Amino acid sequence: MSSNLSGNHIRLEIDARAENVHLARTMSTAFITPLDPTVGEISDIKTAVSEAVTNAVIHGYGEKPGVVCISLASSGKKITIEIADIGVGIENIENAREPLFTTKPEMERSGLGFTVMESFMDEVRVKSTPGAGTTITMIKTLGATQ
Repeated sequence: MSSNLSGNHIRLEIDARAENVHLARTMSTAFITPLDPTVGEISDIKTAVSEAVTNAVIHGYGEKPGVVCISLASSGKKITIEIADIGVGIENIENAREPLFTTKPEMERSGLGFTVMESFMDEVRVKSTPGAGTTITMIKTLGATQ
């Protein structure tokens, strides 16, 4: 994500650890608060960020160490969020986006991460290369009716 001259932009790199998901949620809330979001919009964005970061931690790296990059940008009321990892990547993005699909059934994963992201954000794009990682881009316009 490049610098956003007409709005605001932040970038954070965190260790791919479950305990850092909360940090990503908190950062996203702090970033959007000056834009006067509704409580529902805050909840939607926090939930989508949580799902994307959790996917990077669990599916991108598994038990291996790694880094998750989180970028947030605003332009007016439009929020763009990128969650990126350089983990294992996704073999079949279409399968991964299917409700209840999971590659970690032994962990009792529900397979609803992408479904949740898509239900709370206006747009969700996924780019992934097996062996090289995944980038999820999520867009939401505050104040827009859904």
